[in-house]
Amino acid sequence: MDSARVVLRYIESRDHTVMRRVNTWRPPRWVRVWMLCATRGGDGWLWYAMALILLLAGGQERFTAVGASVLASAFSIFLFLRLKKLAGRRRPCMFQPHCWTSLLPPDQFSFPSGHSMTAFAFVVPLIQYYPSLAAGLLFCAASVAVSRILLGMHFLSDVLAGSILGAALGYAAFTLI
Repeated sequence: MDSARVVLRYIESRDHTVMRRVNTWRPPRWVRVWMLCATRGGDGWLWYAMALILLLAGGQERFTAVGASVLASAFSIFLFLRLKKLAGRRRPCMFQPHCWTSLLPPDQFSFPSGHSMTAFAFVVPLIQYYPSLAAGLLFCAASVAVSRILLGMHFLSDVLAGSILGAALGYAAFTLI
């Protein structure tokens, strides 16, 4: 038990170091715009648009591919809402104000990142069906995940955990369907 506490304290210490650096960094305008657009897209708009495009032009496997992504995303939302309440970890913006954005968090808890979890849950099944789109899909999911850190909404470990859990859910949905 003591070794687990030591590991958690170490992770928390590193998370707070990254948070302080990110919260005081003033990136170029293009990075700020990219991160704001990525986080807004991660609210669901990006995934709805991708699903619609694939349903209209995704070929023979489009219903199966979008179905797997929707299933993984739905379970992701169900799971992260419960995990956030269970963990009860406060967000970085509750510890230190951010220097260039004043976005309001969607809820009070930080762990795991729901945006990251849903992003990877949605794109991993699509990558299995459309491997030629892998680079673009991963870019979108990673942009959403990184935006959550750079906008002061999540700690690095929140985003890493959410991304890993989301990818596992996405692969499980692909395997199931």
